[in-house]
Formats: sequence, C-alpha cells, structure tokens
Amino acid sequence: MTMVTESIRVQKYLADAGVCSRRAAEALIKDGDVSINGKIAELGQRVTPGEDDVRVDGQRVKPVRDTHMTVAVHKPRGLICSNDDPHNPATIFDLLPPQLAKRRFFCAGRLDKDSEGLVIITTDGDLANKLMHPRNVVVKRYQVKLEEPFPAARLARLVKGVKMEDEWFKVERAALINPRKDESADLDVWMHHGKKREIRQLFLALGFPVKKLRRYQIGALPLKGIPLRAVKLLSTKEINLLFKVPEAPLPGHQAAVVRKTRPSHAR
Repeated sequence: MTMVTESIRVQKYLADAGVCSRRAAEALIKDGDVSINGKIAELGQRVTPGEDDVRVDGQRVKPVRDTHMTVAVHKPRGLICSNDDPHNPATIFDLLPPQLAKRRFFCAGRLDKDSEGLVIITTDGDLANKLMHPRNVVVKRYQVKLEEPFPAARLARLVKGVKMEDEWFKVERAALINPRKDESADLDVWMHHGKKREIRQLFLALGFPVKKLRRYQIGALPLKGIPLRAVKLLSTKEINLLFKVPEAPLPGHQAAVVRKTRPSHAR
C-alpha cells in the first residue's frame, strides 16, 4: 500500500520546518530566496514534504519530523529577541538548555533589549503567525516603572494615544498600582499588537521616561513561577491560555482603571 503525502503551500512548509514564521517565509519567497526543485519558488506554490527539494539561500530545508515545541522564557535585560544579529551577539536563545538548543526556535513576539519578562519562542510557524497576526487579540500585560509618578488624571491620554510621525502610539488599558495622592510611578498597562518600543516612546512623549519595563503575562498565561533567565516547556493547555483575554484588575492591585479591555481588533 502506497502512502500519499498531502501537498502544502511552500510558506507553510518553511514555517512547519521551523525556518521562520509564515509571514517571514512569504517575504523570503517574494525576494527570490526560496527554490523548489532547482527553480525559484512562487508565493502559494505547493510542495510535497519528503518529495520536493526546498531550499532557502541554497540550503536544503528538510520537512519537520519531530513534534513542535513551544517555550516560555523569562528574558532578562541585555538580551535581544533575534536568531541572528551581528551587532548584538547575546540573544534570548542563549538561555535554552542543550537539549533544546539544537532545535530551530524563533520568537512569537518580541521584547526590546532593555526590557525583561515573558517571551514565547516556538518551532511552530503557524502558532507564531497566529500569536503575531493583527486580526487575533492577544493581550500582553506589562508592569511599567517610571522615573517620576504618573498622575491618575492623565491615564486617559495613554488610552487615547499620542500621534508621532503619522503613527498613533497608545495602550488598550492603563492603571496605577498602589497610588498615593492619585499618582504612582508604577503602572499596569495592556497592549495587543504594539510597535517597536511603543510603551517607552508613549510615556516619553508625555514627559515620563520609563525606568523599567517588565512583561508579566500574555493572555491568561502568567510569568509567575518562571525564574529570571529560566525557560518552561508549555503544554497544549498553557498554549491555549495565550489566546484567552484575562480578567482585570489583578488581585491585590489598587488600580485606577480607565478602560476595560474587550475583544476588539488591534492596530
């Protein structure tokens, strides 16, 4: 009996093999960096895993045979979320233990070099694409420590946003943590899909430089229980928590809530 292997789109093949996310794979294909059986690949072209010769920059990409792995990482400051950056040799992937380091992981969302907290890395390109795609509401929660106390009266401005160079920078929800006299240097903010260093730029534009930024939750999956610089292999149940909209506010937070988060399309 002959087993027939179903063909799939080449961008999905690359994502399943852990080369990159599906969106990144589409960019590689458009740039002509992907070939199928010796010919330049076209976007949407189908391949049969195990039969077709698929290459990226001349390097053959073998079909995935192992089950996918998704890991939560407690990123410290000083590391970048990148597989390869000649200007920043220290990356989040340096934290992986030897048994995981040989797998091809990539980041499903990032934190800048100066920030710390929860980052998800995975070998599953489809999951990475789902976590990062704007149509999916994936809530990220941050603890922000400022140089100076932030007044409750200006919380609404964080939600309304600030326009900089034709782009709006904002958060979906903002709250003061343990405020005194209606102000606090510690805040709890929510975002869906943020631009690069968006939280830092937003507060700076309002005259409040960020001293420390820590992402402590994605969806309903908390960072709690994962020590700094440690990693945790996630179960299917924990992966599903990433897409759950959490309740607010956190227990123990005496927070001035400006606006409740509701499932709506982000930027």
